[in-house]
Amino acid sequence: MIKQFNMKALYGVYLFFLFLAACEKPVEEKVIDLPRGVPEAEGVPSSSIQAFLESADTSKHEFHSFMFLRHGKVIAESWWSPYGPELPHTMYSTSKSFTSTAIGFAVTEKLLTVNDSVISFFPEYVTDSVSDFMATLTVKDLLTMSVGQDPDPSATIPGDSLWVKSFLYTPIINKPGTKFLYNSMATYMLSAIVTKVTGQKVIDYLKPRLFDPLHIQGIDWETDPVGNNTGGWGLRLKTEDMAKFGQLLLQKGKWNGEQVLSEEWIAEATSFKIQQSPELPAETKAKSDWLQGYCYQFWRCRNNAFRGDGAFGQYIIVMPDRDAVIAITSETSDMQGILNMVWDQLLPAMADDELPVDAAAVASLERKIASLSLQLPSADLASTMEGALSGKVFKLDSNGRNMESISFQFGSAGSDVALKYKNDTYKIPIGWGEWKYSQTKRPGPYLVARAKNALKGLPPFKVAAAYSWKEENVLELTLRYIESPHTETITCTFEGEDVMLDFKWSFAPTMKPPVIEGELVE
Repeated sequence: MIKQFNMKALYGVYLFFLFLAACEKPVEEKVIDLPRGVPEAEGVPSSSIQAFLESADTSKHEFHSFMFLRHGKVIAESWWSPYGPELPHTMYSTSKSFTSTAIGFAVTEKLLTVNDSVISFFPEYVTDSVSDFMATLTVKDLLTMSVGQDPDPSATIPGDSLWVKSFLYTPIINKPGTKFLYNSMATYMLSAIVTKVTGQKVIDYLKPRLFDPLHIQGIDWETDPVGNNTGGWGLRLKTEDMAKFGQLLLQKGKWNGEQVLSEEWIAEATSFKIQQSPELPAETKAKSDWLQGYCYQFWRCRNNAFRGDGAFGQYIIVMPDRDAVIAITSETSDMQGILNMVWDQLLPAMADDELPVDAAAVASLERKIASLSLQLPSADLASTMEGALSGKVFKLDSNGRNMESISFQFGSAGSDVALKYKNDTYKIPIGWGEWKYSQTKRPGPYLVARAKNALKGLPPFKVAAAYSWKEENVLELTLRYIESPHTETITCTFEGEDVMLDFKWSFAPTMKPPVIEGELVE
């Protein structure tokens, strides 16, 4: 009977045959990525992971990917279609942890120290009008989000090209190092400092030091108007790349036997530095993963863990006490809720020892993972309007989106929508009862869309699109930007020769932008 076999022995045989298969490939194709394992062999019941995934499906959170590492092996990995393992995903503020790591390399290479003053790197902008507080601001103050500016200047990214200068002349109200206030422009300044001392953008500086050793490829990172990476946001990478970074941190900087990143730096960067809200009562802090202390662009968590953390639920969770890493991409308005799921369901499931083989549970988990998908727009209702609309163009009234017209094409050979702006026309294939995949240069929903240079330097965006008829004359277009957390829905209501367009972004469902009206012109 299978339960009589040792799971690790079975997995060893599996790895042996993988090795034989790998030996048939040319040497240049060999890549050492994260090894795979069976949950029970690493002390986690497959049934617990399945229960977590089922809870994710019924929760208010929209999960896009999940990867669970235990003892250095991937024991579960899943993507909710139309998301997939080959796709990078917008990291938002998880980018900050990578910027902090670039500072760590620069410190190790003695290009700077965390006690250096910020203005010492930018003498070209320093005048007598720089405040005393700004003169004493250090790299460490940037790393710990204790700049002292209030309010956070990131809410209005500078409109000119000199973001560094704008930051240096933003008033500092509180003594640097004394008060926490989340500040993405502080992270941008860390990026600018790395570029100043190395002559390279952060992404280029990290390539031979971090990305190449971990075999992280196909990444990109937004830039400011003068070419610095934005630092505090804008990085895109795959879920497995997130997990590799977390595993490197868990292994204290070692990768495949090599010390990639200083163990001392990792200890310094991921340990408590400042309390976010010291005035709050202990019982309030005990319930929040945002009140456990801030590090060098990492957050301390409950259960002696730490994390990289991005808006809407982009997580790299490192649990040293359990020898585990969890990577998650998602879209949620309740980021604490996802962390609660990890602590309540996965953390208690991690045993110290190997568990008995449970072949049925392993197979059930595999079936669950294979079935994961996000809701596809309904194809239950058809409309006789498709034939009349096909090939028609609707000219739009003047509007804040600068859209000039919309047109549709329906047919057995394929359907699409074309959105014409002043300088560009974007044609996006749309499926009925299925996703149609394409690329477009049309930017999708984005939290920092108003920032100057937003999404610049990135390739065309991958989209999964589908349409449904809500009523005979109401067409709903669903555009999932599958390298981001977000979805755009365009509802088109037709009345005679007129059309009304209602745009909604998934992360702002109650936002009420003006409806755009238009009329048939051809």
